[in-house]
Amino acid sequence: MAEFKLLNSLGIMLLAALGTTVVARSLRVPNIVAYIVAGLLLGPTFGVLEVTHTIELIAEFGIILLLFLVGLELSLAKIKEVGTTAFVTGGVQMGGTALGGGLLAGLFGYGVAESVAVAVAVMFSSTVVVVKLLEKRGDLGAKYGQIAVGVLLVQDLVVVLVLTFVAGLAGPDELVWTDVAWGLGQAFVGMALLGAAIVAAARYVLPAAIQWISQMSEGLFIWSLFWCFLVVLGAEALHLSPELGAFLAGIAMAQLPQCHELRHRVHPLVNFFVIVFFVSLGLQMELGAALGRWPFALTLAAFVMVVKPLLFFAVLPQLGHSEETAVRTGLSLAQISEFSLIFGALALSSGLIDETLLSVITLVGLVTFALSSFLLLYSDRLYSAVKPYRPLAWLGATQEPPEPPDDGLRDHVIVVGMNTLGRCLVDRLVAAGETVVAVDTDPEKLAPLQVRTVHGSAVHGAVREAMHLDTAQLLVSALSIEETNNLLAYHARQAGVPCSIHAFDRTSEDSLRTIGVDHLIRSKHEGARTLLRELQSREVLAS
Repeated sequence: MAEFKLLNSLGIMLLAALGTTVVARSLRVPNIVAYIVAGLLLGPTFGVLEVTHTIELIAEFGIILLLFLVGLELSLAKIKEVGTTAFVTGGVQMGGTALGGGLLAGLFGYGVAESVAVAVAVMFSSTVVVVKLLEKRGDLGAKYGQIAVGVLLVQDLVVVLVLTFVAGLAGPDELVWTDVAWGLGQAFVGMALLGAAIVAAARYVLPAAIQWISQMSEGLFIWSLFWCFLVVLGAEALHLSPELGAFLAGIAMAQLPQCHELRHRVHPLVNFFVIVFFVSLGLQMELGAALGRWPFALTLAAFVMVVKPLLFFAVLPQLGHSEETAVRTGLSLAQISEFSLIFGALALSSGLIDETLLSVITLVGLVTFALSSFLLLYSDRLYSAVKPYRPLAWLGATQEPPEPPDDGLRDHVIVVGMNTLGRCLVDRLVAAGETVVAVDTDPEKLAPLQVRTVHGSAVHGAVREAMHLDTAQLLVSALSIEETNNLLAYHARQAGVPCSIHAFDRTSEDSLRTIGVDHLIRSKHEGARTLLRELQSREVLAS
């Protein structure tokens, strides 16, 4: 009976989330807002559901998996790429916002612990909201998009420190400085031990294990979850938060070449638990209490949406960036983070804040998520409207045209499938002076190649982004998998990139002709030399 009640509750939560998501999409509002609103409707508004212990447990899994996924985005190579701009700008923004948010909470009568919690909640911006909207606009490669993502990556590093501090605090009843110092000391020692173990595993164990297990279709997915929960258990054993363990586990996996494939496989599972978490957050929200504190909630939301952009407006021109880059970067990061809500839930469970303050933080999240999404989506129009007035000229900003997006890879040939034909094609293309990107799901087939490689299924969005499909001059598939070949042909046509696809039988040839490929490889015995000559004669590939 209890199991049926749980399934019934989950079904209602997912159905409500679906309904609010449909409405949110038509309004161009992020899905996180839709999920929280679904919880508000089911709980405080209509009283359809209440949070049970089992739902809280599932929501806890949602937090763990969400932070694991965020950690998967934190490639140290990306951190190196963003350089000084992201570290300086991110540091100034986090410090200034945290200081202002804490002082604002103090002015409204909150105590030290609660003011610190508010300061932490407002200092971060949303990775989920910003990256999704940048992808939607196609601006991840733009200068302001690169800076925004860089700042988010720097903020993710600070998350590690915040989670470690939370692990070292026992609650407001025990905020004696000696106890706090002892708890923080234990937390940082535990963090050092866990970090050392993860670094050793990432260097000596994970690469070989992942390369071996990824040869099985579901092996990579299962191993990644095993690794995540293994590190979570290690964090628990060292009296650290499981969220910190999940985040560090994700960072370790992000340094591996299989991270693109891994993100795609983990994402659907994470989506389910994340929906439950944010819906349950709405269920727990004391809407009446939050609305009772509406002056503070609206003031805090206005502070986030005004002060955060102003800090970017002030700092970026001093680092040599144009006025447009500064304005659009600031507008894109004018919200709090999904981690702010996660941190609020952790602070509540630790006794640092009460449910009313968590509801206020959630309300601020709803307002800033929704409004900032419009600021980001229409940032180009907003800047065009104010550009004649040179709003940042007094800060030394110039109105130089923004630098064109630099994807780092153009006019290359993508070869998918490192079978005999695929490897031969790579060799012939390299000999002809072409820049080649080789793609395969088997890392062992990619290892000996002396060209740029991408591990994963080429039909997945993250892999297509990694192989820079939009800027390629040709896509070639040597695969004998009809469904994958059809999808590759479709994506190539959508991107406006010529494609040559292996038609290994009559059925596959007919379906590829229907899609409209530029060239069919009718037999893998045709030979790479003959294939290249035909592609050049058809002007599919430059001579």
